[in-house]
Amino acid sequence: MDYIKTLQKEVIKITKKASSAILEIYNSQNYKIEIKDDNSPVTKADLVSNNIIIEELKKISNYPILTEESPVEYEIRKNWDKFWLVDPLDGTKDFIAKNGEFTINIALIECNKPILGVVYIPVYGDVYHAFKGAGAYKNGIKIYNNSKRVELIASDSIFHSTKETKDFLKKYNITNIKRFGSSIKICKLAEGVIDIYPRFNGTKEWDTAATHIIANEAGCKLIDIKTNAELVYNKKSIKNNFFIASRNDFNG
Repeated sequence: MDYIKTLQKEVIKITKKASSAILEIYNSQNYKIEIKDDNSPVTKADLVSNNIIIEELKKISNYPILTEESPVEYEIRKNWDKFWLVDPLDGTKDFIAKNGEFTINIALIECNKPILGVVYIPVYGDVYHAFKGAGAYKNGIKIYNNSKRVELIASDSIFHSTKETKDFLKKYNITNIKRFGSSIKICKLAEGVIDIYPRFNGTKEWDTAATHIIANEAGCKLIDIKTNAELVYNKKSIKNNFFIASRNDFNG
């Protein structure tokens, strides 16, 4: 546990270093937007953050690294027992929209499950972090979703809402909806601001891994709607199935 705690401290430092580089670009407004093969946007900030994180992670461990901007073929990564899974800038659309709702996500995966996660919000300076068995924290203060609300509060995406999401919210008569960008939604679940976040739109493993362990350590779960089990990582396809993130006591 001492080793993983030390790793977590180092990862927090790495996210702060990447954050400084991202904010410099964000505040300069001097960034080129390109469209990747999957029609998602990428900016100079994504790539600069990616390079910093890879360089710094290599200094603290020998674990292999998989990032959104540096993918690895399944034939290579299928044998990885432990590896870093990174989204160097989650919420590029939020970055472009200048709404501040983007994050840096770094997770350590072991045997297909996240065991350490750090999420840093550059604009707000907030850091969420957790490792297995040690609880979840925001800015060093322990968080846990102790909500007993019967009238659930949900979150929905700013840019990626769907008809299926609206139908789900209607089915459970959920009318109080708070919108957040990027992985902030699951962080808000972990700290009890919301109770549930249905995600019926495409996500990748690096979008959820860091917040997944944070949510688990804070009394919450991310359930794959196809398997009815927690999301798993390092699959042949890096895409997540649709999922429902919620308090542990939600049984919908």
